[in-house]
Amino acid sequence: MQPLIDTPLWLAHKRRALARPVGGADFLMRRAAEDLADRLGAVERKFARAATLFCQTPAAADVLAESGKVTEIVRVEADPAFLAGRQGLVAPLEAVPFEPESLDLVVSLLSLQAMNDIPGMLVQIRRSLRPDGLFLGALAGAGTLSELRESLLAAETELYGGASPRVIPFTDVRDAGALLQRAGLALPVADVETVTVRYDTLFDLVADLRAMGETSALVDRSRRPGTRKLFARAAEIYAERFSDADGRVRASFSIVWMSGWAPDASQQKPLKPGSAKVSLKTILENPDRR
Repeated sequence: MQPLIDTPLWLAHKRRALARPVGGADFLMRRAAEDLADRLGAVERKFARAATLFCQTPAAADVLAESGKVTEIVRVEADPAFLAGRQGLVAPLEAVPFEPESLDLVVSLLSLQAMNDIPGMLVQIRRSLRPDGLFLGALAGAGTLSELRESLLAAETELYGGASPRVIPFTDVRDAGALLQRAGLALPVADVETVTVRYDTLFDLVADLRAMGETSALVDRSRRPGTRKLFARAAEIYAERFSDADGRVRASFSIVWMSGWAPDASQQKPLKPGSAKVSLKTILENPDRR
């Protein structure tokens, strides 16, 4: 499989961002952690052993600990720097370092979009879960940075007569649901939430992306550094197409949430086609039976 993401470069960007923290630049991770707390709160059960996979910060593990629903939590990161001296495992990105059926809960926040083999990663997660174990994951989805992608494409085409990819492709919510099913997870659910953030200029957005460690790590990225002329023109196009009345520009971030359970005999199963005892026509014609 031809890789899309230059994994060593992605990790280098993340390490640089960690070494040069910028206050407030972790807003997406904080938002994902808050959503994780809400989603976990809606699950009426406890988990003996959980793992957080490649979440880059302790946010996910902290949510699990604060929930009171998890007995043991293991953090897994792709670089010791992300653990910052706290206990955890270091493993290659896209590797799940657990025995089959050894976990009751697996959580992944905002890293799956950087993986070259998302289906393979989900299969590994499925194998690591005990029967009726739960997977909860969030990744950047289709629509993320669409304004930036369009502005850079238009500017580069105008100036140079062609364009190279500068924003990674993102997974659509429908594809996310299909990936869960393909991995063998039961009761799969995928939904999306779009977060709109406003900036003074394109350059302020790019500064935030750099502070997140999320600048381009595409394998097929242009090796020619973006010029001032390119980004100046892209900023003009961005302002022309995506600004509000006050002159500030919008940036979209779509967070796709995925959840699924390792199959177990105790789980609800859909009825077989034709097994219904009352037809839809009968229900519609007899309001009292609704």
